[in-house]
Amino acid sequence: MHTIAVIDYGMGNLHSVTKALEHVVDQNQQVILTSSPEIVSEADKVVFPGQGAARDCMLAIDEHGLRETVQDAANNKPFLGICMGMQVLVHASEENGGTDCLALYPGEVRYFGDPLLDENNERLKVPHMGWNQVRQTREHPLWHKIADNSRFYFVHSYYLETEAADLEIGHCNYGKSFTCAIAKDNVFAMQCHPEKSADAGLQLLTNFAQWDGEV
Repeated sequence: MHTIAVIDYGMGNLHSVTKALEHVVDQNQQVILTSSPEIVSEADKVVFPGQGAARDCMLAIDEHGLRETVQDAANNKPFLGICMGMQVLVHASEENGGTDCLALYPGEVRYFGDPLLDENNERLKVPHMGWNQVRQTREHPLWHKIADNSRFYFVHSYYLETEAADLEIGHCNYGKSFTCAIAKDNVFAMQCHPEKSADAGLQLLTNFAQWDGEV
């Protein structure tokens, strides 16, 4: 039996992610919601969800003894980061006056700003909440059967900025253009919530469940 561990560190829509994965896995796969570093380390695949503030997220990771476990999983097995689970993979976030993150990849998480204006100089609400198109910037197994510019569900006030061209896998626009998905080797991470994104989101989770970590 192959296992997919959903990391439970007390933040994020954990049960929605777990239920969505249980809906798409095959009979040879088991989804486990766990805060145990040992179980995460033994899992075949890892999902790292998250919601809330960057500082709270990093504190919770350390309080559960999961920092090295997350880093090791991202280096060694198919790994899916969702929302805050993407943001904390880079160097730092502006949130909470500045928060150091896991620094696995180059990048900074920045506030959308207030006011945030669209192309017609109309004010946009922050947080960015609701459906938006995701432009696929390069091919990847997790985009399989998902049309370019498909709509995914977002809830966030901070966005990822990275100068690493080989890191970006998806792009979005909300008042400004920003990276909404990244991928490197066995890691795929996105700002939006696939578990809340209807058919496109379920397809992405299906693709992850079937993915061997190769690109």
